[in-house]
Amino acid sequence: MYSMDNVGRNTIAMVLAGGKGERLSPLTLRRAKPSVAFGGKYKIIDFVLSNLFNSGIKKVYILTQYRAYSLNKHIRESWGKWTGLGEFYVAISPETSSESEEWFKGTADAILQYLRFVESSDADYVAIFGGDHIYKMDITQMINAHRMNRADITIAALEVPAEEACRFGVFSVDDDARVIAFTEKPDEPEPIPGRKTCLASMGNYIFSTKKLIDVLLEGKKHHEDLDFGKHVIPMMLENSDRVFAYNFNDNQVPGMRAEERGYWKDVGTIESYYEANMDLINVSPQLNLYNYKWPILTNQGNLPPAKTVFDDDDRRGANIDSYVCAGCITSGSTVRRSILGPLCKVNSYSLVEDSILFENVNVGRNVKIKRAIIDKGVVITDGSTIGYDTESDLRNGYTVTESGIVIVPRKDK
Repeated sequence: MYSMDNVGRNTIAMVLAGGKGERLSPLTLRRAKPSVAFGGKYKIIDFVLSNLFNSGIKKVYILTQYRAYSLNKHIRESWGKWTGLGEFYVAISPETSSESEEWFKGTADAILQYLRFVESSDADYVAIFGGDHIYKMDITQMINAHRMNRADITIAALEVPAEEACRFGVFSVDDDARVIAFTEKPDEPEPIPGRKTCLASMGNYIFSTKKLIDVLLEGKKHHEDLDFGKHVIPMMLENSDRVFAYNFNDNQVPGMRAEERGYWKDVGTIESYYEANMDLINVSPQLNLYNYKWPILTNQGNLPPAKTVFDDDDRRGANIDSYVCAGCITSGSTVRRSILGPLCKVNSYSLVEDSILFENVNVGRNVKIKRAIIDKGVVITDGSTIGYDTESDLRNGYTVTESGIVIVPRKDK
């Protein structure tokens, strides 16, 4: 079996990070979904890039498209600085309008347009991963399964209850996890042999390099909008290629607790995004960001520590059951069950509860905020109330979800 170092040196990664993330609007009006903040100081894309980095895979192209500036800047200022000779984390974007929806016409088409990077590499394997999910994964374990199966493609798969599988693309597999059929959102999903669960595609793939090149060039002849799920996987099954599923539940990173195994979140809606963030402040969150054996990396910045100010009976700075990033000041106010991104300030006599504040939010005096997501750089004026009166929130131009989460967007400049 290869060591992690050998696997890393023999693998090149392509991360698909061009998605609009329309269901996360208005948080994605000015940024791509992978560039949305998560857990205060991280970006969503930091999770897949940390998985690659911790797995020893340090030749990585990040394919960006929609509203790519902030994401490219984040890659350049953090990930681009952490590699050495022959290693790179580089964002590549098409020379096109930020509003274009036509440049990448499918997931496989995106790889096809940059196939020259694959062809010019000496990699044995190509890891193709999405850039917009929250999870931890030792990718070398998936690559080793790919090698042992002599697979042409290995597809990461979630094990989901049969009653939920109709929402996914589902694999039918034999006893050796070889894929024998793939069905998109089936009415009656086929379970894993001997279990009551099904294998659903995560959209993450390991390809043997030559097979990837051959199948994309062949697929290009038949499909302008070449896509892995719609076209490439069915085509490979039809050709009797060696297609295998890799059960994500079998993956274990160093330092992982039992309850964290199989943790994977799409965070594709405001509700799922909010709930995944709020899980972090629980006493025992399902996602453990304090596992130093598998760190989630990001651009830390040269920021001072967070601090609280004042200790008078009517004016006490307090952060309670909260997740507070560097540079924050809680000044004579109370923050409870909330996440404060870097450089936030909450001023005197204010109360922030069950909320997510992005970077550099300034909350004025005598403000009350509940169940809100406040975008980067927003200034909340003195005496404001958010999350207590839906009609008032809507009049102020905020977005309110069916479950009552209020999103306060950045103002147009």
